[in-house]
Amino acid sequence: MIDPALARRIRLVGLDVDGVLTDGGVYVGHTGDQPVELKRFQIQDGLGLRLLAAAGIRIVLVSGRPSEATTLRARELHVDEVIQDEGARKLPAFERLLERRAIAWADCCFVGDALPDLPLLLRVGLPVAAAHAVPAVRDAAHLITARPGGSGAVREVAEAILRARDAWDALLADYLRQRGEADAAVRPG
Repeated sequence: MIDPALARRIRLVGLDVDGVLTDGGVYVGHTGDQPVELKRFQIQDGLGLRLLAAAGIRIVLVSGRPSEATTLRARELHVDEVIQDEGARKLPAFERLLERRAIAWADCCFVGDALPDLPLLLRVGLPVAAAHAVPAVRDAAHLITARPGGSGAVREVAEAILRARDAWDALLADYLRQRGEADAAVRPG
């Protein structure tokens, strides 16, 4: 459970990619002469990110390796920024991002699963570990998701933050209304 006061402070949610937005698996191969990398993203996470954005929360992907698959998914999700550092040096890049956007560490949430995420998790106001995270990451987390990365963990975090803010129901109703399906949220009888 997230403290409502902490949830209301969150202005930015940072997400590791491999192992948080994906199950950590990477498929590599060739199509003709072209190398190809594929990743499996959970569609439910995308809706969670959309609802966070609707609440005015910025979304940043922070990956320890460059990947065109990550760039494509970020573009599709309309995330605010993507950081891809080949050496998995996430802390300095994230720190520069916060300085540029004038956002305090205490006003951030970060979701991670692996050791390169630890420096960020130790500094943000709301550190979150995916269910399958390594022990050091789990120990640093304020919240551990029930679902592993790539299986809806990010949507789970989005809902937890928005419920703690008492904003989930209104945002969900808005989402359904925009789709022309507002009546679907009303149970008959």
